[in-house]
Amino acid sequence: MALYSAAAAVLAGLERRDGALKSLVYHSRFQNVKQLYALVSETLRYAPVLDSILAGAALLKAEKKLPPHLAKVLVYDLLFGRGLKCGGRWKVLVLKHRARLQAELARLKVRRKVSRNEDLLAPTEGTIQVQVPRYVRVNTLKTCMDDVVDFFKRQGYSYLGRAARMEELSSLSGKQFLLDPHLQELLVFPPQTDFHENRLYVAGHIILQDKASCLPAFLLSPPSGSHVIDACAAPGNKTSHIAAILKNKGQIFAFDLDPKRLATMSTMLVRAGANCYELANQDFLTVDPRDPKYSNVTYILLDPSCSGSGMVNRLPAEESAPSSERLRALAGFQRKALGHALQFPALQRLAYSTCSVHQEENEDVVRDVLQEHGTAFRLVNVMPSWPHRGLATFPGAECCLRACPTATLTNGFFVAVLERQQECTEQGSSSSLPAEAEVEGGAERSQHGAGTSPPAACKKRRKKSRRVKK
Repeated sequence: MALYSAAAAVLAGLERRDGALKSLVYHSRFQNVKQLYALVSETLRYAPVLDSILAGAALLKAEKKLPPHLAKVLVYDLLFGRGLKCGGRWKVLVLKHRARLQAELARLKVRRKVSRNEDLLAPTEGTIQVQVPRYVRVNTLKTCMDDVVDFFKRQGYSYLGRAARMEELSSLSGKQFLLDPHLQELLVFPPQTDFHENRLYVAGHIILQDKASCLPAFLLSPPSGSHVIDACAAPGNKTSHIAAILKNKGQIFAFDLDPKRLATMSTMLVRAGANCYELANQDFLTVDPRDPKYSNVTYILLDPSCSGSGMVNRLPAEESAPSSERLRALAGFQRKALGHALQFPALQRLAYSTCSVHQEENEDVVRDVLQEHGTAFRLVNVMPSWPHRGLATFPGAECCLRACPTATLTNGFFVAVLERQQECTEQGSSSSLPAEAEVEGGAERSQHGAGTSPPAACKKRRKKSRRVKK
């Protein structure tokens, strides 16, 4: 039973967005990782077919104690895999329904006019298969870029230097790798390159993290010694990234409501060498901004629950667009979380991000919260050279960043950076107008236009507050 329960746990972790498939498999503690990975991968590949069979056979209605993820794994192995070689009492339970399940599979083939199981997997019309590169973040808490590059060279990889254009990232093959053109601590390898058993990954010297997921902490860029809140922190890659930017100097308050995700995050942070954090199994919305404990919090990273619609390797069963009701519910929570974050009295800078492609969870949330908070905060125009910008749904929305497989060779993502307006900002400025600042390669430059230069004292304070560590 260990194999099936481990596979079901991985499927549940994917649904909760605890991590990527390979990471969840390798962290499952199941000894035969190749067997587990193969079972989960095939179950995912057949997921839409399995959903149809389970619904048609009404298995979950007949066996209410059978967990849905476990049912999917068992039915896959019964109909398409090895034929349930193990499984204990759950095997006995599913075998009672074998004739009904096989009949439902036969009916499905007749309806789709196919004769082989593989023909049920034909891609639907309009499906676009996009592979993004394998991104590897060098964990500067434990090592440095030069040492990691030298290590991979000794393993037979060919280092091509820093990419001059994003297009170079899509031409990698074999054992070639590049330094990312935007992020100084990010290496890029061909798609499907597997590092889960690599010594550097096991020791926490490298973090397997998509480039888009690195952007929020990179753009927040808190100076060493800062107090930072990671509002919805698990599974913790962004938290470890903040710790690296802080050089483990300062304080990170990390919150998450799911105790299992928080436990996984704790393990990951220990492996990464982070030690400047405090974890709390708490809903961020219940945190009191006026608590003296958070009086020095000047930076917040908010990556709230979202539809996950931008994830390239998401569950096949979830590839259809979320319902309008679900989007409204998610956006409502996201607005509350963002509005709550802006209540922290010492807050100077905030990064809001989602792995969603939907306007309702991205530009609309930022627009509504900025309108609510008047002139207290405004958008920062980050990374002007980034090719994919926010949808022009309100003035200043182009200051936000979007990411997608076709335009940026990453997962789908959205990032907006908000900055508190200084007391001496020019009269009549609006929260929806951008602070014209550029963040490129870890450096931020003020770009005040003609006729908008602030007084000298204010300019000095702004320069100090926007300083970004190289």
